Amino acid sequence: MIATLQDNWEPILTGILIVLMIGIMATGRFGADIIMMGVLLVLLLTGILQPDEAIAGFANQAVITVAMLYIVASAMRETGAMARITAIVLGRPKSERSAQMKLALPVAFMSAFINNTPIVAMFLPTLSTVARRCSFSPSKLYMPLSFASILGGVCTLIGTSTNVVVAKLLDDQHILGPAGEQLRFGMFTLAKVGLPIAIAGLLYILIFGRKLLPDRISPIDDAESHDEGYHAALRVEANSPIVGKTVEEADLRDLPGLFLARIEREHSTLGAVSPHERINAGDVLVFVGQLDSVVDLQQIKGLVPSTLPQSDESIDEQQDPHYRPNLCISEAVISNNSSLAGLTIKESGIRTRYGAVVVAVRRQGQRLTGKLGEIRLRSGDTLLLEAPPGFGNRFSTTGDFYLVNERITPAALRHDRAWVALGVLALLIVILSFGILEPMTAAMLAAGLMVLTRCCTGPQARRGVDFQILVVIGSAFGIGTAMTNTGLAATIAHTITIAVSALGPWGLLAAIYALTSIFTATMTNNAAAVLMFPIALAVAAEQHYNPMPFIVAITVAASCEFSTPIGYQTNLMVMGPGGYKWTDYTRFGGPLTILCGIICVLLAPNVFGGF
Repeated sequence: MIATLQDNWEPILTGILIVLMIGIMATGRFGADIIMMGVLLVLLLTGILQPDEAIAGFANQAVITVAMLYIVASAMRETGAMARITAIVLGRPKSERSAQMKLALPVAFMSAFINNTPIVAMFLPTLSTVARRCSFSPSKLYMPLSFASILGGVCTLIGTSTNVVVAKLLDDQHILGPAGEQLRFGMFTLAKVGLPIAIAGLLYILIFGRKLLPDRISPIDDAESHDEGYHAALRVEANSPIVGKTVEEADLRDLPGLFLARIEREHSTLGAVSPHERINAGDVLVFVGQLDSVVDLQQIKGLVPSTLPQSDESIDEQQDPHYRPNLCISEAVISNNSSLAGLTIKESGIRTRYGAVVVAVRRQGQRLTGKLGEIRLRSGDTLLLEAPPGFGNRFSTTGDFYLVNERITPAALRHDRAWVALGVLALLIVILSFGILEPMTAAMLAAGLMVLTRCCTGPQARRGVDFQILVVIGSAFGIGTAMTNTGLAATIAHTITIAVSALGPWGLLAAIYALTSIFTATMTNNAAAVLMFPIALAVAAEQHYNPMPFIVAITVAASCEFSTPIGYQTNLMVMGPGGYKWTDYTRFGGPLTILCGIICVLLAPNVFGGF
């Protein structure tokens, strides 16, 4: 018999800890992983949880599956496969409405099979470019980007980490349905509810986005109006897709925050470059502009720093200086007493001394001229370098540099592996769709193939894993166990049942959905799903209802929370770049949250065997 709150201190303490946890998370002052590990520690110290119970979540298959899916997504990013899809999808929209239409459906489709966090990260700079070219605010696109990725994620098993976590919880419980069958999530089980929700959500974005989305950031002025920019020189390799295209056809004419100053050829220099000038292999394109735009140029296939030696096709790939998957972009400011001051870039030997390649130079207040390698360095010059990770830690104290700012942006993408990465992703989808392997095994296979085929390196795979999310998931499993063991989950379920019993099963389902949505708005989506899982099961068991609609409801509610920036990680990602306020999410995302809830509550019982 389950102890009541009045008879037992354990559920009371567990409830207090969860309330405190939610309250502290809502302040945003501490990371969710730190807070939840702290709650887990208190549960251990008080004896509510045994050590094996507390750490069981970290060994759960769902945690490993999510980690492996992060590696798959990382490989998709590092090969440029996602960027290639992005370019094809967006094209050159002519208006704000056209951009939203070209964005929403493809992003939702991609998010059904790839973790949505890297998708949003990949689209952010692209959307900024689109908005500047079309002369409207990027805030009209960033929130739709996040929302579309969330909507697509609820359609498949691997669309979000939340789906994977709930699917594993369902497997572990061995719950039987109305016909005595074991309830499980297949690859497209959630699509029965998720697809209608995604369609309705995308229509909402397209219909109401123009009116409800704020217009906060004006387009950036053309780079020609700025004298203080980076002077970058990039050579066009023979394998570049821009060879033979005009400057306009290669999309190099209206670059945001950047302009093509001249083209250097073997025996001539072209200034005031015409948009109809064709680009040849071996051309050195000299740009002047802003940091982020120069970094974006590094992602174009076949554009390499002019200071690199000419490629030799007979050189092995591992020795080829253009094979740069482990390099990152770093900024370094030349110090007053630097041994580099007074030397040209070619004379400085930066490549041999520091293992870095100069991509661009910025000198405050001056427009630099001449070939990049012949620019004579001065103290205060800022160099943009391709360098191995950790460059800043190794060389920031040498005296040659005032400071080194290392960026996470990779220096170059593995374009030649893009189709391999897409093939591995397709294999993963087929395996999961036909149930050939368990999700964890399939995800490990896909991640392993991504590394073995060099779609991403070992260091890139490790950097691609969001360990904070894994800690949150592992901790949530332990806290969920405490709720079940102490009887707190059953008590909450009984309270909900009494409060809304007059509304029947539909009212109970709506209450479970609403409570999960509130939890998601105040903590992480994964934690909300794990904590609500035992409550949903207890509600269904007490009333002898089919548990599947309730499980689907918490899965969808834990993802489809659009009314706050902290409800989902991608909402937080776009908040800064979009210049959004908290109320913007409530205004545009609040109605969408309610719409998704109504559709889920109405559909789930009908498509999963009723109550």
